Amino acid sequence: MSWTWQLEDPTGEPVDPATLGVEVLETDNQGDAESWLGENWRDLLERGIATVTLLRDGERVYGPMNLAAT
Repeated sequence: MSWTWQLEDPTGEPVDPATLGVEVLETDNQGDAESWLGENWRDLLERGIATVTLLRDGERVYGPMNLAAT
C-alpha cells in the first residue's frame, strides 16, 4: 500500500510538486504520511498550496483539507 498527498491550488486543481521544488514522499502507512504533512504544511502553504488530499494507492482517503488557519 502506498500513501501520499495530492497538493492543490486555491481553485482545488492538483499541483505537480516538482513545479514547487517539493518532493512529496510516498509512505507505506497513513501515520508516516500524516507526520510528513505535519512537518511540511507551513512550507506548502507559503508556496501557494491551499488544500491537500490524502491518497492510498491513488484513491482518496480524505480531503481536501485546508492548510490555512480558519
